[in-house]
This record gives sequence, C-alpha cells and structure tokens, in this order.
Amino acid sequence: MKTNYILCCWLGLLLWPASKFNVNAYDKEMTIYVDAGKKECLYHSVKVGEIIDIEYQVIDGGHGDLDISFALLDPIGLVIVSDYKKPENLHQHEVQTEGDYRFCFDNSFSMFNRKTVFFELIVEREGDQNHGDQQWKDVNELTGLTPEEYYEMKVQDIMDFIGRLRLQLTKARQLQDVLRSHEARDRNLAEANFQKVNNWSLMQIIAMVGVGLIQVFMLRSIFETNGRMHMFWRKLGI
Repeated sequence: MKTNYILCCWLGLLLWPASKFNVNAYDKEMTIYVDAGKKECLYHSVKVGEIIDIEYQVIDGGHGDLDISFALLDPIGLVIVSDYKKPENLHQHEVQTEGDYRFCFDNSFSMFNRKTVFFELIVEREGDQNHGDQQWKDVNELTGLTPEEYYEMKVQDIMDFIGRLRLQLTKARQLQDVLRSHEARDRNLAEANFQKVNNWSLMQIIAMVGVGLIQVFMLRSIFETNGRMHMFWRKLGI
C-alpha cells in the first residue's frame, strides 16, 4: 500500500509543471535573419531586480564577414550596452527600471549580405539559484520522501533512461552497419559495371580504328598499280 502511495506521488510530481519550481526565470533561444541594410529589434518585459543575460553569435554572414552590431536599450530608449560589428558577445545587466527592454541587431552597415544570428536570452531574479531548500520542502510535502530517497529515485530513473537510450543506440548502430554493407555491395557492383562498360567501349574503339585502317589500306592497294597488293588482286581477278 505504501509502495503504491509513493508511486502515485512520484507520478504526480513528474506531471507537476516545471514552472512550479522556477516561476521567475525566462529562457529563450532563437535564430533570426537580419537583411542587408536592416535592423531587427525584439522586446521583452522585465521587472526591477531581475537580471538580463543575453548571448549572441553570428552563424552565417552570407558572402561577408561574421559580424553584427548589437544594442540593448531600456524602456525609455537609453542605450545600456552596444557592440559594433562583432561576431559574438555576452552581456549581463541588472534591471533598475521596469518595462519593455529592446534588443536590436543592426546590419545596416552591410549592403548585400544577410546575417543569421543565434541568441539566447535569460531573465531571472537574483537569488533564484537559492530556491533549492524550498524545492526540497515542496517535494517532501508532495511525496512524503526524504531528499535522499527522492535523489535515489531520480538517479534510478536516469539510469533506466540511459539503459533504454543505450539499447536504442545499439539498434541504430546495427541498422547503420546493415545499411553500410548494402551500400558497399551496391558500390562494388556499380564499380564493376563501370569497369565492364569501359573495357567494352575500349574494345569497340580499337575495333573501329582497326576496321578503318584496313579499309583505307585496301582502297589504296586497289588504286596503286605498282604495289604488291595490286598484283595480288589482279591474280585473284579483282
């Protein structure tokens, strides 16, 4: 009975929304395209006391350099940080003014090349990383398990998942080996056919050249009156 109760509580914990433990954090990853001569801006609402972490990297510069200009502006339009033509950078800012903050990627200096930019935006309140004690209290109240028991349960769950993953990877490797053997067989067959075609084509070319030379030789021998072949043809009555 106790085992069923623990299992039900554990399943309920797994189905509990993740935001229960981290309601103040925001994490967003995105890839955007900034056309030549254009500026792309994104907005996010931030509260006082939160910390903005933004990291960006230019992953494709078209036919130009991997660089982009970046600016972070507060709600009233003041520039907090700015970069000019950099391939990547990381910025952190503690919010003092609540509102919509603007993140701009500027490619106006480029005349022809579109830039592809990947960035990650993290907004969290200072001290969120210290919520571990409260999380363990929530776990204890929900499941009735001690932190050690809950830890062992999660470790076992991870080990089971790794075992299933290893089995699937083994099956995938076996399938790849089979496909590799089929590919090798088809490649060998194609190369053998290619060699046969080349050899047969070479024989045909040699035969055509030989027949042509023989025809030329025979025609010349017919019209040459002083040649040995001409006397031979006359003896044959040709």
